[in-house]
This record gives sequence, C-alpha cells and structure tokens, in this order.
Amino acid sequence: MMTRRQFTASAPLLATSALVLSGCSQEPATDGYEAVAVRTWRPGAVTNLSGAALSHELVRCATLAPSSHNTQCWKFALGAQGRSITILPDLARRCPAVDPDDHHVFVSLGCAAENLVQAALAHGLMGEAQFDPASNAVRVMLEPTRARTTPLFKAIPLRQCTRGDYDGKPLTREELALLQRAGSSDTVRLLLLTERPAMEQALDYVIQGNTAQLADAAFVKELKAWIRFNDTDAVRMRDGLYSVTSGNPNIPSWIGDLAFRWLLTAKGENDKYARQVRSSAGIAVFVGQAADKSHWVEVGRCYERFALQTTALGLRNAFLNQPVEVAALRPQFATALGLSGQRPDLVVRFGRGPLLPRSLRRPVEAVLV
Repeated sequence: MMTRRQFTASAPLLATSALVLSGCSQEPATDGYEAVAVRTWRPGAVTNLSGAALSHELVRCATLAPSSHNTQCWKFALGAQGRSITILPDLARRCPAVDPDDHHVFVSLGCAAENLVQAALAHGLMGEAQFDPASNAVRVMLEPTRARTTPLFKAIPLRQCTRGDYDGKPLTREELALLQRAGSSDTVRLLLLTERPAMEQALDYVIQGNTAQLADAAFVKELKAWIRFNDTDAVRMRDGLYSVTSGNPNIPSWIGDLAFRWLLTAKGENDKYARQVRSSAGIAVFVGQAADKSHWVEVGRCYERFALQTTALGLRNAFLNQPVEVAALRPQFATALGLSGQRPDLVVRFGRGPLLPRSLRRPVEAVLV
C-alpha cells in the first residue's frame, strides 16, 4: 500500500560481480530507463483537457500512487460522460504471502483514489470517493467545481517511497501538525512517534517481523518475483521493485536470481532497518476504526495525503510494515501502542533525505477496463 521490502545487499560485491561477469551475460543493456521514468512522472497539463483526454489524465495521476511491491493492483473503469471513475482491485496482482487478506490491495485502492480526487480538483472537478462492498470497488463521482491546484496535487509527480537513510533531524511543531492533519480522518487515527524510546520500541517489532518474514520461504519467493534487477526488465515490466531505486547496482537478472537469497539475510536487513529508523525524524502508525475493506481504503487515502504532505514539505517517507504484516506479531504491536482491540494498518518512517531513482508505472491503456 500501499510496500516496501526491497532487494538490499552488499552493493560493492554485486557491482564487482556484475563487472566481472558481464561478458557472459546475454541481456542487452538498456539506456531508456531514465527517459521512461521522466515520462511516467511528468507533471500533467491542468488546462484545456476534456472528455477522454481528461479521464485518461486523471487515471494517470491515480496510477502514480504507491502499492505493495509496486504491484499496481488496480483497474479503472470510466463512467459515461466523464461523470465517474471506478477503481477496482486487480486480484491477479495480489501478494498472498505478505498480504493474505488483501489488506494492502484495498489500501492501495485508497491511495489511488486520493490521487484521483486531488487531480480532479485541479481540473475543476469535485471528486467524492465511496467504497462499494458489493463490487469491492471505489467509485469516484465527479462534479464540476472551481479548479484549485493544491500543494498536495503539485506533490503527486514528486512523491516517492524513499528507502534510504535520512538526516536524523527532528521536524518542527508546525510540520508535525501538518502531517497529523493530512493523515487523519473521522475514521482513521494517526499516531506520530517522535520520541526515541517509542521509535526504538517500534523498531524492535520491525526487526521481529522482518526476521519472521525472511524465514518464510513463501514470502521470500513472492518478494523475489517482484524484484527487477536491471533497467531492461524494469522498463519491460514497468512494475515491481527496481533494485536501483533502493541504492543497489544494476545487474543481469541471472546474477540477481543467484545472489538474491544468499545476500538477503535477516542480520543484514535488520541492521539496515535499525540504521534507517535511527536516521528518521519519526514513525507514523495509521489505525483504521475497523478492520474491513472500507476502512482499509480510507487508511490508504489518509496515508496518501500524508505522503503528499511530506513531499510538499521536502520530506521523505518509507514503509516499515513488518509489524502489521506478520499476523502473530500484530496484536503485540497494537498492545505496545496502547491500541486496545484495534488493528494497526500501516507503519511509515519519515524525515529529510535524498531523492532516489523513480519507480515506473504501466501505461494508462494497460489499466483501463
């Protein structure tokens, strides 16, 4: 949901391996990744669009939302006369090992819906998103209104999940207040953990969850299936987790396949998460009022507003969802947070840090039904 776990390992070792073995690789080099990324994330026009062109632009903005493993687990149906756009789950892209109840799928639909609503307003349309339990879809009704380009809309083509180290500096009270307001709603509570003892407690659950997941062969197999080890595969598929966006080298797929399980160790990943949490300004925990699909969609909308607000403030964020993905660990994590009988939905670190290379998205034509 909206993701998240990346292929991380010893970058110098892999880079050396790639150089030594590149003469044996049959995979052609691709120099088009950056051009495709620029086209994917370009700011869109906000004037002189109507009809199908406007609907397609709204869908394009919606697809720039995050999703677990960047699966892009959504489809879009355009309503008559541009009066609505329906966002449906694409269950062929679900991840049953990490997300057995499709929680992240519906969070991702909420993220896409929020992008669509923000983009619609910039184009003079008021979007009202409602979850339909009969079809498991989010329908966004669109009505004419005065066009307004908000800071959150402007942040859509700049937002990313930045899986690197941050600078460790605290945020101001005003910045935290903006994040709190953006990430909350009547049915979603946002906890901002900024004191170091609370962050260390959350980190302990991240490490426990990560250790459990990396001991699960089904989880590791599923994660590996969504890794794109080089720009050729990333451009061809336009989904998944491109390893370079996490600061790792661009390597042939066959090297990645061989090295993945060898280098993806619990100790290495846990050390990385400890460093990254301790370099963050805080941890955000999103909690829906109820554990059902409608609230999961609302959690996604709240998270996306939070992510867009962090971007508008020049901040970064990244998921730390292990404590909520491991079912046996989730109630313990909830108790530690003082959440009696509630399910924590998302865990996100935030702070100031550098931009990393952008992920890709499938074209609009591939997600329309």
